Amino acid sequence: MNVDLLFKIAAVGILVAVLHQVLCRAGREEQAMMTTLAGLIIVLTLVIKEISSLFDTVRSLFGL
Repeated sequence: MNVDLLFKIAAVGILVAVLHQVLCRAGREEQAMMTTLAGLIIVLTLVIKEISSLFDTVRSLFGL
């Protein structure tokens, strides 16, 4: 597992948290929720790529 992946996830989390707070203070709760959901989707795609790589490695290891 790369440390870069952890840094990317942390960066997305910090950015989403700041945007969420700014949008909530401006009275735009709907956009804040959409920003949070977009951040979650971005992080899930990063994690799914790594899980796919893990499954490929396990499959090649056991010859499946």
